[in-house]
Amino acid sequence: MFETLMIIALCLLVVAIMCNLYRIVKGPSSADRVQALDSVGINIIAGIAVFSVFLHTHAFFDLILLIGILSFIGTTAFAKFLERGVVIERKR
Repeated sequence: MFETLMIIALCLLVVAIMCNLYRIVKGPSSADRVQALDSVGINIIAGIAVFSVFLHTHAFFDLILLIGILSFIGTTAFAKFLERGVVIERKR
């Protein structure tokens, strides 16, 4: 029963990622695309966590942390780009 619930949770997370990918492609604005990209990162983290529980292992916790950090940095860079038009400012 528990394994069935884990498989259903993984399938629902895949559906959520597909919906977010649609929003990334067809988003009406850049802010919506950035928000959908951040949501994809969160759903991937949740999927890896569910898969880790399904396999009864702690091996994927480092991967979850790495994806979380990269997702945060990417969202911050996109937000800065939308606000100022550049990610890294060079003063001359």
